[in-house]
Amino acid sequence: MCGIFCCYNRQGDLASYRPRAIACSKKQRHRGPDWSGCYMTKNTILVHERLAIVGVDTGAQPLVNQDETLVLAVNGEIYNHVALRKGLKDKDAVFKTHSDCEVIMHLYKEHDTGLCNMLDGMFSFVLVDSSVTPPRLIAARDPIGITTLYMGYHSSSPDTLYFSSELKAIHEECDTLLSFPPGHFYDSNKKALTRYYQPSWWDSDKGTVPHNPVDLKLVRETLEAAVKKRLMSEVPYGVLLSGGLDSSLIASIAARETDKLAAEQEKLRKERRTHTENGWVGDDQPLASWPQLHSFAIGLPGAPDLIAARKAADFLGTVHHEYHFTVQEGLDAIPEVIYHLETYDVTTVRASTPMYLLSRKIKAMGVKMVLSGEGSDEIFGGYLYFHAAPNAKDFHEELVKRVKNLHTADCLRANKSTMAWGLEARVPFLDKQFLEVAMNIDAKYKMFSKGSQQEVDEDGRPKMEKYILRKAFDCSPDGKAYLPDSILWRQKEQFSDGVGYSWIDGMKDHAAAAISDEKFADRANRWSLDTPDTKEAYWIRELFELHFPSEAAAKTAVRWIPKQEWGVSSDPSGRAVSIHTAAYEEGKKA
Repeated sequence: MCGIFCCYNRQGDLASYRPRAIACSKKQRHRGPDWSGCYMTKNTILVHERLAIVGVDTGAQPLVNQDETLVLAVNGEIYNHVALRKGLKDKDAVFKTHSDCEVIMHLYKEHDTGLCNMLDGMFSFVLVDSSVTPPRLIAARDPIGITTLYMGYHSSSPDTLYFSSELKAIHEECDTLLSFPPGHFYDSNKKALTRYYQPSWWDSDKGTVPHNPVDLKLVRETLEAAVKKRLMSEVPYGVLLSGGLDSSLIASIAARETDKLAAEQEKLRKERRTHTENGWVGDDQPLASWPQLHSFAIGLPGAPDLIAARKAADFLGTVHHEYHFTVQEGLDAIPEVIYHLETYDVTTVRASTPMYLLSRKIKAMGVKMVLSGEGSDEIFGGYLYFHAAPNAKDFHEELVKRVKNLHTADCLRANKSTMAWGLEARVPFLDKQFLEVAMNIDAKYKMFSKGSQQEVDEDGRPKMEKYILRKAFDCSPDGKAYLPDSILWRQKEQFSDGVGYSWIDGMKDHAAAAISDEKFADRANRWSLDTPDTKEAYWIRELFELHFPSEAAAKTAVRWIPKQEWGVSSDPSGRAVSIHTAAYEEGKKA
C-alpha cells in the first residue's frame, strides 16, 4: 500500500501550491517510504508516497497514460491485474510499467466507473481525466474499506476537493471532512458519491436474510484461494500469528502455499541449469530461509497469545519471531498510536498498540508485507457477545452491521498500525469471493451457546463460536492437519486481551490516575459529540484532540460497542462477557 494526496479544481496558480501539496503529503510518507511522486494537470495536483510491493522497478506513481490525458494515484493492490490486462478490448493497449495498478486507466477508458466492480483487491484511487473540460475526477475505495481514504473541502472554496490516505494530510486544509465510504466512487461530473458494491447479502435491514446451507468444502477452498492470491509479491512477506483461530488458519494456508512455491522455484532452477564441460552450472542448492514462511507474534511475557502462537508455529514449521513489550512501553507509545490511527475508539487503540509495536520489529527485519486475520469475527459472529443473539435474523443483521463498519475499527487498525512503519497488511477473510460464500450462509448455522447449553457435533466437536470455519478445516483432503486441535478449537480471545490481560488493566489504571474526577464529571461540556463514558475513553479522546483539534476531524472517528439490546456489557473487551470466564472454568474442570 501507499499514500495518496490530491487537490482537485484548485483556483489560481497551481504551481505555487505545489510545495504545500508536497508538505501535506509528507505527513503520510511513512505509508510510502520507497519513493515520492508529484504530477500537475490543469487545475489538479496529485502526490504519491510509494511502498513498492509489485512492479518494484517500474511502478512509480502517479501513473500517466501514453497521451498524458489520464493521471492516476493508487493506494493498494489489484490481485487480478493480469487477468484484467488480458481481458482488455484494446489488445494494443500500452503499459508503461509492471505495476498492478496501471490497468485501472485502461479499464476506465473501456468501462468508465464500471471498472470499480471489476477490481479484485484492496484499493483507494484518484483518477483525473484531462481530455474533457472541465477535467473529470473519479475517486473510489475498495468494497469493505481495507485501505483508508479521506475527502474534504474548505467552506471558503467548496468546489476545491481534497483526497488523502490519511486524515493528517488534509485536516488543516478542510473544515468539512469525510471518511470516504467503502464500496463507493465519487464522480466530479455528478458531484456525488455512488455505491457500486452491492452484494446479495448487504441489505439485511430490508429483510434480506440468506438461507443457504453450509458447504464446508466451498468455505475451505474459497479461503485458500483468497490467501493464495494475496501472496502476490516481489518482496519478503510473512504472517501475523496471534495463536488464535483466524491468524493461525491464514498462516497454515500460507505455509502450504509457500511450500508449493518453494518446490516450483526449485524445479525451475534445476531446469535452468546448463551443462558445460566442467559439469552443471547454476543454482542447484536447496532454498535457504526464503521463501520459507516467517511468522510474528507479540505480547507481554507469558501472554496467552504468545503461548498459542508458539505452538502453532512449531506445528506449521514457520520461522517464528516472538517479541515482548511491557505495559509501560505500550503506554508510552499510545500518543503516537493515536496520531497514526486517527480515531479515539477505545477498542481500536487497545488492540492497535501491540500491533504498532510489532510492525516496527517486522519492518526492521526487511519484511514489507504480512497476511493478517481481520474480518473473520464479523463474518462468522466470533465475538463472544454474539452468543446472546435471540434468533438467526438478529444474528445476521448484526453480522452485516459489523462488516459494514469494519473500516472504522479492525480494517483501520490493521491498515494504519502497520503502515505507520511502511508495512502492508493483507486480509484474506475480506476477499470478495469469500464474503459472497460466507455471508450467504444461513445464520442459524453460525449461532452458538456456551456452558451447559453448548452442543457438540457427531464428532464430539463443540458447536462454539465460528464453528463453521473450524469444522471446514478440521480435516484436509491430503490427510495433513491444518492446525493442532488445541489451536483449531481454541476459544476466542480479542487481540488486546490475548497479548496479556494486564495490558488493558494497565491502560485503565493509567487513565484513572491521569484523569481527575472533576475533569471526568465535566466531560459532556467538553465533548457533546461522542461523550466519553469512562476515564480510559476520556484520556484517549484528549490525546486525539491534541493531534486533531477540529470537530470536523472528530466526526470522522467512530466508536463501537457490543449490541446493548442483547443485554451484554458495553465493555468491548472479551473478558467482559461472562461466558468467557465460564468457558475457561469449565475447561479447567475438564
